[in-house]
Amino acid sequence: MEERKTKEVEYYNREAKNDSQKALSSNQRFNVLLLESYRFLYECFWRISKNKKVLDYGCGTGYHLVNLAKTAKEIVGIDLSYNSLQIAKNKIEKEKLTDKAKVLLMDCEELEFEDNSFDIIFDGGTFSSLDLRKALPEMIRVLKPEGLLMGIETLGHNPFLNLKRRVNVLRSKRTEWAANHILKIKDLEVIKNYFSKTEVYFFHLTSWLAFPFLNLSGGKIMIKFFEKIDYFLLFIFPFLKKYSFKTVFIFYGKKII
Repeated sequence: MEERKTKEVEYYNREAKNDSQKALSSNQRFNVLLLESYRFLYECFWRISKNKKVLDYGCGTGYHLVNLAKTAKEIVGIDLSYNSLQIAKNKIEKEKLTDKAKVLLMDCEELEFEDNSFDIIFDGGTFSSLDLRKALPEMIRVLKPEGLLMGIETLGHNPFLNLKRRVNVLRSKRTEWAANHILKIKDLEVIKNYFSKTEVYFFHLTSWLAFPFLNLSGGKIMIKFFEKIDYFLLFIFPFLKKYSFKTVFIFYGKKII
């Protein structure tokens, strides 16, 4: 295994092992459905995923997998972190989803599925841990011709957030590879080349400032206030979109390149 992958696996194994509740990863200490970005993503997924076979790409501890299974006909989660997958497996069993959901230890850059296996590939924030040059052709290969790639990623253009990421590297709260490979607009443009139709949305230009307060009294009011500011600013000044914290994307109809 490449050294960069080994470090990513070690990091996520450690995070899963150190999680006191064996349920939430370090970047999910609050309910993500409090955030407009995730509500929008889930609503899109639930609307289009009925009776579909879904790949939860880099499923981690299965945080998204349980929610995705509400509408999917079948869902397979893959990850290279054994400890994370054990947590995900426990969630599947607890929610009585074993008839439609499973997890596999697998490299996202070397998928072990047959061509045209999935209707939907869901990415819950895995791209920064990967080499997209290797991962994209594999995603396209296992996706059905009429299938779609959808997900949510953090963006790497905001200088304040980038500084925070560098500090997290020093604190061992993020790997060097992930900090250096946060998704950029240029990466989205590369992904678009693989699909016939693309939709990209931007969230949390300023509302990320409210994230640390979401578990406090008034936190929900604060996030809604900042999200309204975001909507106004991104509508009036579209050039600010690249500085948003999150992007949600839906790419339809794969093209063979």
